[in-house]
Amino acid sequence: MEIKRTDSSNSDFQHLVQFLDQDLAIRDGDEHGFYHQFNSIDQLKNCVLFYVNEKPVACGAFKKFEDDTVEIKRMFVLPEYRGNGYASKILNELEIWAKSEGFKFGVLETGLKQPEAIALYNKNGYSLIPNYGQYVGVENSVCYKKEL
Repeated sequence: MEIKRTDSSNSDFQHLVQFLDQDLAIRDGDEHGFYHQFNSIDQLKNCVLFYVNEKPVACGAFKKFEDDTVEIKRMFVLPEYRGNGYASKILNELEIWAKSEGFKFGVLETGLKQPEAIALYNKNGYSLIPNYGQYVGVENSVCYKKEL
């Protein structure tokens, strides 16, 4: 197993995000277009990949949200690799990286139709907060925050 820091130009990251987007299109249904507009990976400088036997199986990223806060983005684990703690390892690496760059908090948005994600963030110390930014008033969205 290996964790790798990279950016969104990495082809392994791009490949996993394609699977993520396919999964979200099914889960989000008619709302997918709304969410998809906020998930561009063109300019992500802080991406993490998790490899098992040299195969990329999980990813995540963060981007600056406010001066002291990052937004966690693009978290995904291939379905056949779920349940092994890889998402927590990705999330932990993102938090360590963000903290090392001087950020104090992490925020994120996920959907009610993603119960695995909600469980992951609860398990890793994230607290429910009012929906922020473009997610204010969006019934399917839930937002979280954690001190890094």
